[in-house]
Amino acid sequence: MGIYLNPENVDFQKSLNSEIYIDKTELIAYTNKKLNTEQGYICVSRPRRFGKSMAANMLTAYYSRGCDSRKLFQGLKIATHPDFEKHLNQYNVIHLNMRDYLTESENMKQLIQFVEDDLLDELQQEFSDLRMPRRKTLVKVLEQAFVQYKIPFVFIIDEWDCIIRNGNDEELVHRYLQFLHSLFKSEESKSFLALAYITGILPIKKVKDESALNNFREYTMLDSYPITEFYGFTEEEVKQLC
Repeated sequence: MGIYLNPENVDFQKSLNSEIYIDKTELIAYTNKKLNTEQGYICVSRPRRFGKSMAANMLTAYYSRGCDSRKLFQGLKIATHPDFEKHLNQYNVIHLNMRDYLTESENMKQLIQFVEDDLLDELQQEFSDLRMPRRKTLVKVLEQAFVQYKIPFVFIIDEWDCIIRNGNDEELVHRYLQFLHSLFKSEESKSFLALAYITGILPIKKVKDESALNNFREYTMLDSYPITEFYGFTEEEVKQLC
């Protein structure tokens, strides 16, 4: 288990411990249907305070091989679904919050380097006998890890667009988008990637270099079916809370 690769489930546990918690775990039933398919690229675009980070932590707790979340989900809606056990804690999960890297970095080149360094360090720690490729790029190492261990990766990126929102240099923003392209659209990534789930505020269509993420199905405030009820509070949930 690591900080970014196969993390623990403590962040979702905090949500469950909170005074107000609404069960949104049936989102997992939806993402399970998208695993290892051409539709396994999901982008949730919402304003702040709609539960995007909570959902990302929930998906991490469910898929991550770095923890045992069986008891955590007992009594929640997803535990009654037939595929609950099949996918529980069975994937190599990489969970990133890009805002953390934006705060630490002086420029986009450094930000991307920090992400790659952190993930390569944890990959080497997690897979001590991993046969490193000659060119140790992040994508090449992920591809080799999948070839060697046959365990797919789930990428969960929170605040993916904070770089776009805060980026003043088009060339550096383009560099970031190319980095995402290598993770989510390259021929190599198609083999090791079971699911990509990203959250943000900006709609993808407003990004100039749209081709970097045009394989994602985007769920916005105006176009969120069939996962509408899994973000924010429904009318019935508000009535129950009040």
